[in-house]
Amino acid sequence: MKGWILPFAAGIATSVMPAQAHHSIAGVYDSTRQVTVEGIVTEFHFVNPHPFVTMEVKNGGGSAQEWRLEMDNRWELVEVGMTRETLKRGDRIIVTGSPAREQAASLYIRKLDRPADGFQYEQVGSSPRIRVRPQ
Repeated sequence: MKGWILPFAAGIATSVMPAQAHHSIAGVYDSTRQVTVEGIVTEFHFVNPHPFVTMEVKNGGGSAQEWRLEMDNRWELVEVGMTRETLKRGDRIIVTGSPAREQAASLYIRKLDRPADGFQYEQVGSSPRIRVRPQ
């Protein structure tokens, strides 16, 4: 009878552990610095736990560099009105954020502007906010 207790307890322990580890924003990104980049959206991944944007940024010599831009928690973004259709391939955006500590061309978005229609996303404290500025 005692032979089933250990496998049962192990099964319970692993079933309550998180399925995916969640990283610390402060551990990955340097919040003491801000970087601004401008470019064209190539992909928008509206996924858990954090949606991200891939964009192409033109360098001084005409070459392009791919940047990976991480956003706030997906569920909070949904609460303020973002959807998988909010950002589209070809959108020109201007983004300011905290650069990655160890990875070039990556940042955590603090502010994103889409000048074509006045759309603006901001990370205010620990909460996201969306606005559309009048043209």
